[in-house]
This record gives sequence, C-alpha cells and structure tokens, in this order.
Amino acid sequence: MSSSVLSLARPPPTVLAAKQLSCNGNGSMPIPTVAANPSAATAATPPKQVQLAAKIIQQSQIVCFDVDSTVICEEGIDELADYCGKGSEVARVTKEAMGGTMTFQNALQIRLNIIKPSQKQVQDFIRERPSTLTRNVKRFVNQLKADGKQVYLISGGFDCLIAPVANELGIPLTQLYANKMLFDYQGAYDSFDINQPTSRSGGKAEAINLIRQQHNADALITMIGDGATDLEAVPPADHFIGFGGNVVRPEVYRRAQYYVTDFEQLIGGGGQ
Repeated sequence: MSSSVLSLARPPPTVLAAKQLSCNGNGSMPIPTVAANPSAATAATPPKQVQLAAKIIQQSQIVCFDVDSTVICEEGIDELADYCGKGSEVARVTKEAMGGTMTFQNALQIRLNIIKPSQKQVQDFIRERPSTLTRNVKRFVNQLKADGKQVYLISGGFDCLIAPVANELGIPLTQLYANKMLFDYQGAYDSFDINQPTSRSGGKAEAINLIRQQHNADALITMIGDGATDLEAVPPADHFIGFGGNVVRPEVYRRAQYYVTDFEQLIGGGGQ
C-alpha cells in the first residue's frame, strides 16, 4: 500500500516536516481523458469473450487495475524520462528489461539512476504533463463503485505520479499499491523504496495477496491490465482480463482468456 508523498531518504530530523511534500498538491488537478484514437494494432485486435468478461466483473467483489497503458494512456517512467531529457537512454534499458536480461528491480534501479529526477522536477512534471485517462475508464470505475465493488490500483510505477489519477477517479490512496521515490533533504533523487511489493518481480501478485487479507477469504478478485506482470497476478487473483485499448502486447493477447479494447465493453453486461 502506498502513500502520495515525495518521500525522503535519510533527511536531517530538523527538515523532515518541511521536505515531505505532497506530490499532487491538493489533489484537484484535472486529468484529461483521451479521445477515441486507438493505434492500428488496437483497432485491428478483436476482443475475446467480452460477454463472459463483463459477467466476471459483475461477479467480482474486488477489481484491480494496472495503471500505465491501462488506466492511463502513457507509461509514466518513460514520460518522466523524456521530460528530464533522458528518454532515449531509458527506452534502451526498458527494451533490454523486456527481453528478460535483467530483473524488474534492477531495471527500475538503472532507469532511475539514469533519470535522477529531483523532487522539484517530479512536481513540475506532474503539473506540466498530467496523465491522460484512457477513454471510458472513469465511467467504468464509477459504475464499479456504484455497484459496491472495491477498486484498487496496482502499478510498477510511482505513487507520486499516480496519486492525481487516483484522486480523479475517486480511488482512496490507501487502495493504491505502487513504488516510492526517495529524496535527500535537499530534494535530490536518492533511491526508491525496495520494500514496496511492486518494486520486484511478482510484486503485483504479492500486492493482491495483501489485498485479499483485508477482505473475505472467498472474495472474487479480478485483475485488469495490458502487461505480462498483470497476467501473472493470477493466482492469487481469480481472473485476468487483458486490456488493449492503448497498446496490444501479442503475448498477453495470446495467453489471455478474456481481452477487451475499450472499458465500455465491460459496462452493463458487455458490448458483444
């Protein structure tokens, strides 16, 4: 579980209160929603078992979302790297990590050591480049909440970048599991919190185990996401629904039993 502060690493005690700054101010920053402009791959990808997927959502007590390329259109760390002028270097590491040449935690460490974002840069980035909500996700989340379901965000990204998104969707920050950047007392990047479950391989499954401990043991949990780490969260999640509204990952599409390309397909019993 994560909080929405830009956290300190080993600050002098006298400056602790002054430097634990909120990532997203008062949480009221508006988040734009993307227009209907899917990629060619997304437009050409047929959904899989949409009606059954929608029925699973109806039966679930807990719905967990990946964030990057699922709830939002962007990949947060890539956008931050680009903002800090390190986009091409970080993209190279990301490609190597996807090829399985390093662990998730090592890839995260290398990318952040390249970017080295200061606390001020992160705050400016959040203000100047707000994330873009995926089309129909807010309507879908509102429907889930109206139906009495618990909604969680589980991300390998960073809580300070995701907090404005959670606030816009009305999801409590206590229901956000993500990584935490750590800064020194002068606001320079120090490291990230390796104790967060999502900082390591298999972390999303670990987060779902933590969520399950807070609810009835027989609660039905469904994970929705675009990536392999989301797919691999089952078990302990009961079901996985692949999402290809922003990017289609062929291996995920191949392995997913259920797959949608628009959240509207999961509202009101399914669109197909």
